[in-house]
Amino acid sequence: MLEIINVSKSYGQKKANDQITLTIEPGDIYGFVGHNGAGKTTLLKAIAGIIDFEEGDILVLGKSVKKDPLGVKREIAYIPDNPDIYESLSGIQYLNFIADAFLVSAIERKELIEKYATMFELSDVLSHPISSYSHGMKQKLVIISALVHKPKVLLLDEPFVGLDPKASFLLKDTFRHLCEAGASIFFSTHVLEVVEKLCNKVAIIKQGKIVAQGMTHEVVKDQSLETLFMEIASEH
Repeated sequence: MLEIINVSKSYGQKKANDQITLTIEPGDIYGFVGHNGAGKTTLLKAIAGIIDFEEGDILVLGKSVKKDPLGVKREIAYIPDNPDIYESLSGIQYLNFIADAFLVSAIERKELIEKYATMFELSDVLSHPISSYSHGMKQKLVIISALVHKPKVLLLDEPFVGLDPKASFLLKDTFRHLCEAGASIFFSTHVLEVVEKLCNKVAIIKQGKIVAQGMTHEVVKDQSLETLFMEIASEH
């Protein structure tokens, strides 16, 4: 579903991503963890086609980000760590804008917007300008905009930041349902407990390199992910 093949990206002399190879398969909820500046956001932006990379390739459903960027974008949804959206629009205008971009039919968008707006308790404010939304409300709106076109691959950078406990629980439950239906989810987070409980696979990145990856229970073994992460972080 999502193949990252020997991807390298540099900023000057610093390699933000160094020969990264990962495979995220249909049904995977794949956690991506690392300290600040380790290269998580860089890789997510490279997959989404927001930034270019010098080496390797990224394939989504067999389509290359380099050779067919528009084809890849049709299959994915990307939620950045800071929801930077059109604040002059109302919530419903923004959702319809996204649905239009992905050619979602009027009937299907109505059904999905109602479903997720009710779930995330935004129905009463969709007619309000986004500029009046709190950070958490904006995060919920961006999540709904990602779900409304039923992406095959969902990329999220710190998706739980700003969400209240109920919304976090609902998002985790939504992840499970999407993956049961064959979608792939790849997300970064600093909340290691979420990865340990939710993700069937995990990758740890340090200074641009993948230092551990695989099935979560095999990577963690008989310790917690937090303990493993701290051990890796302390290594030189």
